Formats: sequence, C-alpha cells, structure tokens
Amino acid sequence: MKISVVTVVRNDASHIEETMKSVLEQDYPDVEYIVIDGNSSDGTAEIVRSYADRLAFFVSEPDKGIYDAMNKGIRRSTGEVVGMINSGDRYFPGALSKVAAAFGPEPGRRIFWGDVEYEHLGRVRGFRENRRYIGAFAPHPSMFVPRSVYDEIGLYDDTFRLLGDYDFMYRAVNVCGVGVLYLPELIAFYREGGLSDRLIARCLADELRVKIRYGRNPAAAFSVYLLKLVKNLPRILLAKK
Repeated sequence: MKISVVTVVRNDASHIEETMKSVLEQDYPDVEYIVIDGNSSDGTAEIVRSYADRLAFFVSEPDKGIYDAMNKGIRRSTGEVVGMINSGDRYFPGALSKVAAAFGPEPGRRIFWGDVEYEHLGRVRGFRENRRYIGAFAPHPSMFVPRSVYDEIGLYDDTFRLLGDYDFMYRAVNVCGVGVLYLPELIAFYREGGLSDRLIARCLADELRVKIRYGRNPAAAFSVYLLKLVKNLPRILLAKK
C-alpha cells in the first residue's frame, strides 16, 4: 500500500527540515512525499528544494490559505492513503509502518487516528468518542485518510481559515458515517503556538459554525460555545498580550 504524505508550509525555515526528515527517514518503503509551499520568502523554499530528488512533487506559489494548500497536495497524491504533517510537526520513527499495519491490505472506508504528543499539553488520545459532537475529538497530525474517502465526501473547505480540518473530520465521521480506525500509539508530535493556538476565540466560532452547518441544535451548540468561551477566557486574554 502506497502512503502519500503532504506537508504544507509558509515561511517556516526554522522547522521545515525537521518535519521533512521525519517523513523521509521513516522505515516504510512505499511513501510518496509532497510539499506545498505558500510562496515563502524566508529561505523555506530553498531548504525544500535541497531535497528535490526525494520528493514526488513540490511547488512554491501563492495560495488561498492552509486548506487550499492541503487540497493541492491531496489532488497531487496517488497513494491509497493520505497523511498530512504540517511544517513544525513531525512523525515519530516507525509511524507509517504502524499506520500501514493497522489498515492492512485494504484501507476500506475508515479514517486512521493515532495518539499525538503535544509540545506542552502532552499526550492526546487519537480519537475520543465522548467528544465527537462536543468539540475537537481527534488530532489532525495523526490522521490518515484513504484517497477513496476524499473522493467520496470531498476535500477541505478552504473558506475556513482555522478549522477546516475539524469541518472535514466532523463531516466524515458524524455526517457521512465513515468508520474510525484508532491505534493507541504515538504517531506524531504537534508543535503548539500556531494560529489555532493564538486565535482561540476564532476557533470556537468556527467550531460553532461547523456544528450548526451539520444539523446540531443551534441553541444547544451556542450554549456549548459560550461555556467554552468562558472556560478559555484566560488563554484568550493571554494570547492578546
């Protein structure tokens, strides 16, 4: 089974090589690696080009945002399964072999999640059934999606700036009934401090938008939104300083 891995990046020269090496040094033999750069101006593109002979595809050009870039990568992919690891994050050694073994010879109509080590928060479970209608129920860096699932239900909605991945997961699992394949082993490391960590209030608003879009009761969804807003107020205020 071929696994396609897509990395999207813009102006992250300090971390892109670490991310790329975590993919290129995997022990799994059939990996297609694609890097989509959003027209970086800090030397990122030059670092990526130094690995050109080990990449299936690379482009550096303007895009409409992170989810537009992800969609470009998915459209270029030819593997049966696609994983997304953004610049700054990284796979642990042996991660792709674990993913392939879990899927088996036929990926089926299932999305894989494994556990993720957050930089400050620590280990987060790859799938939490009790949160699937409440909020973030799975971490994006450990997600691997059969290409056939993307073909069936569509790619990321690039009108989202922050939570297009949550929109995709919610749509796949809660609306389209795609199965879940969860492996309780560490697959990826997530570096905190990105836009979603800095713009918490915007993320909560996007989360509310997703829930209402897919049929949750607006009053109930808004109540959860307000509770989360209050709970996260210290973090929101801290991020503004």
